[in-house]
Amino acid sequence: MFALHRATAVAADPLHTLPFESGWVPQQHALSRYHVRWYLASLVFLAFDVEMLFMYPWAVVVAQVGWSAVLEMFLFLGALLVAVVWAWREGAFRWV
Repeated sequence: MFALHRATAVAADPLHTLPFESGWVPQQHALSRYHVRWYLASLVFLAFDVEMLFMYPWAVVVAQVGWSAVLEMFLFLGALLVAVVWAWREGAFRWV
């Protein structure tokens, strides 16, 4: 079966097998590595995104819960500040 397939198969046009059939030859491999700076930038973005995810519900219930909710939010923001200082020292905010 394999030999019959190889003997009768029609070769695919290389321009039609490229992604999106754009006809452009790729400049680099699709699995090329990104610089570690992009991973740090995405982690910083996710940290601030999660911060807002926690702050919206907190703003709704802070009046009902009282001072303990304010203390918990300051502890959370302190932990976030430690993460931002670490990212700063690692160079996540340098773009050159």
